[in-house]
Amino acid sequence: MRYARAVSTVATMFRELAEGGCGHAELVVVEGHDEGRAVVLREGKTLVVGTGADCDLVLADERVSGQHVELRAEGGHFHVRDNGSTNGTHYQGSRIDRAIVPAGATLKVGRTSLRIQPQAEALELPPSPAHRFGELVGRSFAMRQVFAVLEHAAATDVTVLVEGETGTGKELAARAVHEASERRRGPFVAVDCGALPESLVDSELFGHVRGAFTGATTDRKGAFARARGGTLFLDELDGVPAAVQARLLRVLEERTIRPVGSDREEPLDVRLVVATQTPLTARVAEGSFRADLFYRIAVLHLRLPPLRERREDIAPIVHELLERRGLDPGEIGGASLQRLSAHGWPGNVRELRNVLDRALALTPGAGGFSDLRLWLRPRDHEAAPLQVRSDVPFSEAKAAVVEELERRYLSVVWAEADGNVSAAARRAGLDRKHLRTLLRKHGLLPSS
Repeated sequence: MRYARAVSTVATMFRELAEGGCGHAELVVVEGHDEGRAVVLREGKTLVVGTGADCDLVLADERVSGQHVELRAEGGHFHVRDNGSTNGTHYQGSRIDRAIVPAGATLKVGRTSLRIQPQAEALELPPSPAHRFGELVGRSFAMRQVFAVLEHAAATDVTVLVEGETGTGKELAARAVHEASERRRGPFVAVDCGALPESLVDSELFGHVRGAFTGATTDRKGAFARARGGTLFLDELDGVPAAVQARLLRVLEERTIRPVGSDREEPLDVRLVVATQTPLTARVAEGSFRADLFYRIAVLHLRLPPLRERREDIAPIVHELLERRGLDPGEIGGASLQRLSAHGWPGNVRELRNVLDRALALTPGAGGFSDLRLWLRPRDHEAAPLQVRSDVPFSEAKAAVVEELERRYLSVVWAEADGNVSAAARRAGLDRKHLRTLLRKHGLLPSS
């Protein structure tokens, strides 16, 4: 009897970008009356779009001609030819007769927007037999799927996009891929793009030469140059401005970098791993992230599962963390493990690590896990509902509700930010100084 082999469903791959050909791509209506309709673009085949019944993609837009535009996929690029349409074909705001455009390009015909995009394929790999990869630990099926993808990534040099909530271990995954790859003898450089002022992102990534701008008193190597021969990890890339996105796309396409203020091109020799907390496809859909850049960095697209989706991993993670801190964990079980397993873990493994560190500090001389005094913040759904008083004036009742809402909101944001003021301020959209005042007001930060 044959049994079906379990395969990975946590990752997708745009093989046409990884292998240098067009492969499978599709033309999708992203705006207009026919939104959601799509047709496959095949290598070497011409596809016709219009309102005519004989078109490959038939539109119901009265401003579109019968055979409005033709597209042909060749070698990873797409040849577009307007067929003398009445209202024209537009790309990047300009009317075109003929053009060669990349994957991710959006064309405007009439009132309809069409996007050329590769078709994502599930990366079918059996789950790894290993229970760890680098510093990532897990016995769950979900994590063994992740380990299989990371093992595959380490054996190649493709660009990897890792998505996951805060604290799921995105940087650990990137570092583990680096250390298991042929680039492990080179540097591993990590850049938190979300923590950089907009004015410094360009210089931090690409470097600058002396005199490039006010304050540039010496030449400075950017992250791409510092990571030469190794791996560059860009965290929270979805927050970089559009101008930097355009420059990053050019770097990846031409495999060269040019420091700010320089007229000299430098060859690019890095393996790129990118991470975001929010799904990057959502940023593409809302127009804040370039679609063509997304397809360049999402050659291998991996999602790290949150801890609440793999609670069976809590025990081995606790064992690993306590051993790293020099404690013989003993048996990981009992009521304490049940408490950990029942928690919501909005901060994921980072929050679990902090809970254990706090327990070790509160339980000096602990002989093992069972001796630790655990303190967990209540989950949102366990918190008592907000109480509204009717025995006081409206303004006083409103102030009390706002005060309690403020306290609860800040408690969750502070926990998810791992006690980092800058990260909490970004998450809450508040000035750091004002946030500190609020945290002290609610007893979340010592007044000293």
